[in-house]
Amino acid sequence: MHEVQIRLATTADAAAISEIYNKQVTESTHTLDLVPRSIEEQEAWIEARSGGLAVLAAEDADGAVVGFASLSFYRDRPGYNTSVEDSVYVADGHQGKGIGAALLAELIDTATNRGFHAMFARIVGPQQASVTLHERYGFEVIGVEREVARKFGRWHDVAIMQRLL
Repeated sequence: MHEVQIRLATTADAAAISEIYNKQVTESTHTLDLVPRSIEEQEAWIEARSGGLAVLAAEDADGAVVGFASLSFYRDRPGYNTSVEDSVYVADGHQGKGIGAALLAELIDTATNRGFHAMFARIVGPQQASVTLHERYGFEVIGVEREVARKFGRWHDVAIMQRLL
């Protein structure tokens, strides 16, 4: 495993996080966002997840942010407030080194310690590496939404995975 330190992200990490995220926006279906985020938008996104939610940063030995993970509310209605959705992103050139696993493990601990009950992942494709990572941490596929997303001129299925905390 590549040695990284996992810590709470701050708005000072916005530029590094937006660089990782925006590459996925413009080049992949790992996110269904279609427009890259500005640094100001990324700062606001991080701030919106402070408090009960979280954004984690994976920092390498040189202090560079090489991945991030976040908790977001699963739905906006109050009855869903005990459920969260996770997102995990690793910078190009750093995948396959255990960084995503370290982020997801810490994110599960964070969600558990903050009193959440259910954790979900929505995986486009579904991309097998993301499915396998989540399965390793006790998530199960509970359904597939067929052709619910459109990006790069194609329809995409989205797998829904769940783990009770």
